[in-house]
Amino acid sequence: MTKLLLSIHVLASILVVGPIAVAASMFPRYARQTAGEDGHSVGATVLLHRICSGYAIVGVAVPVFGIATGAQLGVLTDAWLVTSIVLTTIAAAILALAILPGQESMIESAAAAAAAAADGTGTGTGTGDGADTKRAAARLAGLTGVFNLLWAVVVVLMIVRPGSTTGA
Repeated sequence: MTKLLLSIHVLASILVVGPIAVAASMFPRYARQTAGEDGHSVGATVLLHRICSGYAIVGVAVPVFGIATGAQLGVLTDAWLVTSIVLTTIAAAILALAILPGQESMIESAAAAAAAAADGTGTGTGTGDGADTKRAAARLAGLTGVFNLLWAVVVVLMIVRPGSTTGA
């Protein structure tokens, strides 16, 4: 049973966290391009946001199967696993409380700017919105970098398992 739980945990980590990490990393680049674009970049940002938010929901399986595996191995109180759980919680909080809302905000701003340009009410210069978009994209890029770094540390902890008596 332990091998099955571990296999599901590792597969879920790869197939769920990987797409979130890639899509979240790509989002700021396309979001920067939305200022003054014809809509292709806006469509890309919507798709990348859908990937992030959809996979975030399924991503709950990763810690669930991880904790089940840890319980089967009897290592739930080991420092490496507790640290991994804390880092995973921080990464999930960054995703849910900062990255996803930031993406939504940028998409809404881009849609409003596109609507204003289509109505003829926009100035067409995009100087204020463009600077705000670039600032928001830079913030999202930084948050995504922290998110990805946290996951990288968790992966290393899962492989190395410092202080583990179950072997590495």
